Amino acid sequence: MLMRFEPFREFERITEEMLAERRVRQVPVDAYRRGDQIKVDLDLPGADPGTIELTVEKDDLTVRAARTPQREEGDEVLVAERGHGQFSRQLFLGESLDRDHISAIYHDGVLTVTIPVAEQAKPRKVEITHVGSVAQAVEAATTSTN
Repeated sequence: MLMRFEPFREFERITEEMLAERRVRQVPVDAYRRGDQIKVDLDLPGADPGTIELTVEKDDLTVRAARTPQREEGDEVLVAERGHGQFSRQLFLGESLDRDHISAIYHDGVLTVTIPVAEQAKPRKVEITHVGSVAQAVEAATTSTN
């Protein structure tokens, strides 16, 4: 499992954002499995690549980035709808993922994080021995409780 929903934590985050003068904006995410990898796409349009930070600590993967306004002194702001400042997103990594081989690439405003599925979580064949017959390999499915 990649992410879990914690309603009280989410409620607390929203409340803090509403009350804070300088809020940290949450980054939109798409996550999908491709073969033996989990791919996570995070939207960071206009983020300075030097500010993007990806950290893994135990079961938490955290992405932080910043976007600064491109205004100069004396500019008169007519409309300001684009978010600026700090952006972050925290994902919870399940036990079935290989935290030691995570990689990431930033291209066209999207940070793509690749997380391999751990070897012990991949499906494998288990040999079944039948009395009085030849052993046959059958594919066994693993079930996860995450």
